[in-house]
Amino acid sequence: MKENIKERIQALRMMFKPNHIKAFIIPSTDPHLSEYVAPHWKSREWISGFTGSAGTVVVLEDKAGLWTDSRYFLQAAEELEGSDITLFKEMLPDTPSITDFLCDNLKSGESIGIDGKMFSVLQIEQIKKELAVHNIHVDLSGDLMDYIWKNRPAMPKAPAFIYELQYAGKSCSEKVEILRNELKKQGIDALLLSALDEIAWTLNLRGNDVHCNPVVISYLLITQDEVVFFISPEKVTKEVEKYLKKEHINLRDYNDVETFLNSYTGKNLLIDPKKTNYAIYSTIPPQCSIIRRESPVSLLKAIRNEQEISGIHAAMQRDGVALVRFLKWLEEAVPSEKETELSIDKKLHDFRAAQPLYMGESFDTIAGYKEHAAIVHYSATSESNATLLPKGFLLLDSGAQYLDGTTDITRTIALGELTEEEKNDYTLILKGHIALAMAKFPNGTRGAQLDVLARMPIWKHGMNFLHGTGHGVGHFLSVHEGPQSIRMNENPVVLQPGMVTSNEPGIYKSGSHGIRTENLILVCKDKEGMFGEYFRFETLTLCPICKKGIIKEILTEEEIKWFNDYHQTVYEKLSPHLNEEEKNWLQKATSSI
Repeated sequence: MKENIKERIQALRMMFKPNHIKAFIIPSTDPHLSEYVAPHWKSREWISGFTGSAGTVVVLEDKAGLWTDSRYFLQAAEELEGSDITLFKEMLPDTPSITDFLCDNLKSGESIGIDGKMFSVLQIEQIKKELAVHNIHVDLSGDLMDYIWKNRPAMPKAPAFIYELQYAGKSCSEKVEILRNELKKQGIDALLLSALDEIAWTLNLRGNDVHCNPVVISYLLITQDEVVFFISPEKVTKEVEKYLKKEHINLRDYNDVETFLNSYTGKNLLIDPKKTNYAIYSTIPPQCSIIRRESPVSLLKAIRNEQEISGIHAAMQRDGVALVRFLKWLEEAVPSEKETELSIDKKLHDFRAAQPLYMGESFDTIAGYKEHAAIVHYSATSESNATLLPKGFLLLDSGAQYLDGTTDITRTIALGELTEEEKNDYTLILKGHIALAMAKFPNGTRGAQLDVLARMPIWKHGMNFLHGTGHGVGHFLSVHEGPQSIRMNENPVVLQPGMVTSNEPGIYKSGSHGIRTENLILVCKDKEGMFGEYFRFETLTLCPICKKGIIKEILTEEEIKWFNDYHQTVYEKLSPHLNEEEKNWLQKATSSI
């Protein structure tokens, strides 16, 4: 395999001279700047062998590097071994940025190549600016992978399907009307949408183009007079065509978007420079004034309507039933020492798939036993597949797509005997999780202002985690969605009622164990207070939190009360849907500590 990687890198280098470049950058994205992409665009994985969802490869004539974040440090080190690709760990003080690395290794007047469809407007402008200081040029070389990637997977062809009003809560016409009014208020003629989740939400369409993300590869242009949907014709069924006609949506071929924009006659056009690729942006005629700001869809989509909130509650209840059945089975199965990380993944899938409205997983399950759990986004393979024994921790991060909502949950489960260190770490993470869950905060609060609540218990012990504490979650859409977040990095988006985020502090100790406790939380109104309204979080996820690792003395009375109240809610909401045996198991799992 490593020899293949070396051959592929060499094949790319052979493209440098004819294209007058000395380096080429390969990101992990697609023309829609998606986090997860269809196989056709998995160029970074193909060229490097690194399978994580985030990372950028830079290939020079004599060296190559991969930049990735802390979720993938251990995984990347393993997968890159023997490939001659150097791992660069992002966010660490001694790690050079990609542009610093290029400036250190290239000479003045030389050029680097990139595919303009794989980078946002902001990314390319930033790269150009940083390289210009050293007189290094950026060349839009196009998709060089197409020339060297034999048997490259085809573009996705799965048909789109209608997302019914009973789940969406608002019709496509209503959403377009809201957007048009918003644009009119700001004096904007038109809006171009490139982000696949925003297009799916606006049109009430879903698809199967990206693994675990029910989106459709497409672009959408909304003006005051028309809506133009750019999509490959084979993806439009008769039913979808009829629906779009009724909603006054005009169809154009996916590949026509650049030509269409090039002849656009409106006086201005709104694009999100973080979510629009540079190649598309470059085709907009110079006489059209480009307004660069976040798409209004981003915030509208993040604030759930009443129907969506009702749906996510229902989805959580069914997901909780599946999880309880699984956890009961797991407890009984582990002593046999016949179950593995991969076998329990399949079993969990089976329990979920038996639930009504189930449409698939919302991401690939992370089942990490003992030291594997220290790899934040661990993915078991036939080589790494560990057998579960009645000792230590199992970290299980999983989620489902239901027609009425998307779930994402992590439980760290004690399979038997634990060390004092494991118990201590587990309890500190629980303290951080509870602190965030109990937060009350004034209108105008940003996620970065609350992030410290989840981290303080471990900060006191000189520990930290480098991923975010909370990400937004879509509604039968992508499991990671903005614009809201709870993390150390500053994000100007304030938390508003109707927003859903995760609450997932963690600790990862290489070669030993990993711990994460994750529920989804909904921002709700709390009460009027000094200087205005105050908000709180409602925990949506319904599933027992393992009690075996808890050192009760470390918890405050208030934390113990939250924990017991949460478990009482879990029992009350799930027990009516369980048989007697399952009910008895759940009663024990949720009994007071």
